Amino acid sequence: MKTIDLRSDTVTLPSPQMRQAIYEAELGDDVFGEDPTVQRLERKLADLVGKEAALLVASGTMGNLVCVLTHCGRGDEVILGDQSHTFYYEAGGISALGGIHPRTVPNQRDGTLRLEDIRAAIRPDNAHFPRTRLICLENTQNRCGGAVLSAEYTQAVAALAREHGLALHLDGARIFNAAVALGVDAKALTQAVESVSICLSKGLAAPVGSVICGSKRFIGEARRTRKILGGGMRQAGIIAAAGIVALDTMIDRIRDDHDNAARLARGIAGLSGLEVDLTAVQTNIVYFDVVREGLSAETLVSLLAERGVKMLCSGPGRIRAVTHYGIERNHIDETLAALAGVMAAS
Repeated sequence: MKTIDLRSDTVTLPSPQMRQAIYEAELGDDVFGEDPTVQRLERKLADLVGKEAALLVASGTMGNLVCVLTHCGRGDEVILGDQSHTFYYEAGGISALGGIHPRTVPNQRDGTLRLEDIRAAIRPDNAHFPRTRLICLENTQNRCGGAVLSAEYTQAVAALAREHGLALHLDGARIFNAAVALGVDAKALTQAVESVSICLSKGLAAPVGSVICGSKRFIGEARRTRKILGGGMRQAGIIAAAGIVALDTMIDRIRDDHDNAARLARGIAGLSGLEVDLTAVQTNIVYFDVVREGLSAETLVSLLAERGVKMLCSGPGRIRAVTHYGIERNHIDETLAALAGVMAAS
């Protein structure tokens, strides 16, 4: 039985073209700055998001951690959403390793942070308080259903940051999902920020790696931070080669993931005992709630797995499904049939 894995877009397998590129990659020692394939990837992605320079890191979590540690010192404070990936899913790394204090403000349903909430969270100059140094946004916003932040909103937050002498970091793990959903160039969503981290192994379907982008000065400091974290990799061109293919071949294809997610959400909306907010499905992430008495999200996930469909519990009564490379329209129809079968039998 073929498994339809909708737990995350991190479960993608590299395309045949990526595997060939890995095999043929020209390699050197990246710690010495001598891996030509890594250099090609970094230049390519920096150009795509309108930044001067870029740096390959092992993961999205490492990318965010490197950026926050580079922007902030021990005892400094970062303002970020209470549903943000950095606050919720990164093991408290900014505090554990950087001594950096997180100041959370509520994420709105559309993934944004209200400007007035950000402004109210900025500390005055007082010896009793940590110094506010950084604001972090996330686009798309995972826990808000893959919500998309507009260029205009990001620019408004950037203006507020500049007004107070703060930096703005963007967790852009799925930034190309946002760009495709909005029909804009990725540069429009990143031009106002000082740093952005972009994941190669989600919608872009590369097997590993993320890239952070910013000014030459920032990336120079970030390279030192990456070294402190043990993130210097040697012949990293075998990672970068797949990333280059991902950027060349996967961005336009992301539209298929969004269409499949919308199809899945519409089907779920028609099943008794399940609820989904169709307006919240903007990209490739679908959250839905189990509202049938006596049926838990954990049980439903387990019953689906027995039918060859994997999803992820994301809270009491809530399930997440994520579409990605390797999931086709027929898989969505098979998933809906499995869901219908489970709900009819429950």
